[in-house]
Amino acid sequence: MWNEGYTSEINYTSGYYPELSPTRIRLALLACGIDHSIAEDPEYLELGFGQGLSLNINAATNSGKFAGTDFNPGQVANARELAGAMGKPLKLLEDSFEELALRNDLPQFDIIALHGIWSWISEGAREAIVEIARRSLKPGGAFYISYNVTPGWSPSWPLRILLSEYAKRECAGTLLDKVEESIGFVSNVIDAGAAYFQQNPQLKDRLEGIKKHDRSYVAHEYFNAHWNPLPFSHVADQLSEAKLTFAASAEMLQNLPAVSIPGSAQKILASIKDPIMRETTRDYFVNQQFRRDIFVKGPRYNTQYEHANRVEKERFILLGEPENCPKKIRTAVGEAELKADIYQAVVDALAKSPDLTASIGELMKLKRLKDINRAQIWEVLLVLTAAGFVAPASTSATPEMDDIAARSLNALLMEKAESGSGVEFLAAPKLGAALQVSRIDQMFVRALVMGDENPVGRIGEILSDQGQFIVVDGEAIEDKDRAQTELQRLFDAFKKQKSDMLKRLGVY
Repeated sequence: MWNEGYTSEINYTSGYYPELSPTRIRLALLACGIDHSIAEDPEYLELGFGQGLSLNINAATNSGKFAGTDFNPGQVANARELAGAMGKPLKLLEDSFEELALRNDLPQFDIIALHGIWSWISEGAREAIVEIARRSLKPGGAFYISYNVTPGWSPSWPLRILLSEYAKRECAGTLLDKVEESIGFVSNVIDAGAAYFQQNPQLKDRLEGIKKHDRSYVAHEYFNAHWNPLPFSHVADQLSEAKLTFAASAEMLQNLPAVSIPGSAQKILASIKDPIMRETTRDYFVNQQFRRDIFVKGPRYNTQYEHANRVEKERFILLGEPENCPKKIRTAVGEAELKADIYQAVVDALAKSPDLTASIGELMKLKRLKDINRAQIWEVLLVLTAAGFVAPASTSATPEMDDIAARSLNALLMEKAESGSGVEFLAAPKLGAALQVSRIDQMFVRALVMGDENPVGRIGEILSDQGQFIVVDGEAIEDKDRAQTELQRLFDAFKKQKSDMLKRLGVY
């Protein structure tokens, strides 16, 4: 079974991963000039969907037929609860990858996606995934995969061994107990002056980072029987057995060499003819630890004319306040300065567009942008997408259904947030994806939707009943009157800065 050796004692953490969105996958392929056969209403399969948040939000905010499988019954149950609230058809299976690979009733999928699975499963499970892609991904379809990669993870391999071996051989109790004890043990080893850690001092910082992570995440990341960071070339070779070819990175900046690769590396990389060798070498220049790759079964390349036409049709939505347009962006090689005059001009133009939304073709026609060409506008919007300041607009064929499904799903997510068991994401149908929304802002939205006459007072009582406090500058505010004053300030700021945007994006 594919889950042999995979941590199943506890459920995986619940999160939304934007790279799984059909909208983002299409954009990444266009950024690299790659043609595909992803339909407007795609058949979509997620392998190992965890708690099912990404799958449910993507199904709610996009047209098409969505399906997924996960071996953990608790996670399947959670995904089905979300799907029941969301309302659209969603096929959720409990099959192992081997079982799924043997089924004869699967359709031909436009997109098959898996996030955070490949590095933590057995070789047999990886072979089953390749077989699923070989049999069930249609020609021209996209395959999204993320995984730990060398060389970035190579120095940490002995750290992981020490953690997991101590848990297996010395610890008793639950898995979370073992995780906690193992972290303490390795910390003591480091403090005692172990030579390996002295010669690799960055690993002490990594352990400090591990201590700050949710223990469920740490259990799945470091304590599986299988933990196998691989070079990109090995992954590409294995996926080639399913006729898959590397096409693009789902991390938008990595498709822009000018901002994601050191200047000293560009000449060397440009001299490498084989694309697999080029990507493998690139990982050494940036010390890559985690890749988010898109492969295509039979990629085709747009002509310059075709690419220009498709780029001009791409629509983007402004998410941030124009005055907060980023001046820098962090990349794999450090901070990159953004040309303020060009970036600010494009952002201001978007801000003056209807619903703060425009296509690149529409922006090109504006007099205020007459000195900025198509390629510059395109790069600006890709970079700002990576920064979370703009986002590609949804291309769904069922916007009315998406609005209903997203609001229904969000009602459940906000109810969970209020009870303290929620996640910081809500479905945004105008994006075909999720938007990050803090717990307190979700509580404000829920109060407005319910028509609460005193939302600040009610939320204050809920937090008090749960023994929770508003935190200001690291200080928990225990005084009730002061807490109410701070809540009122936060609510006023929410209404002024965020409420209209959330409505515009269809969140509520």
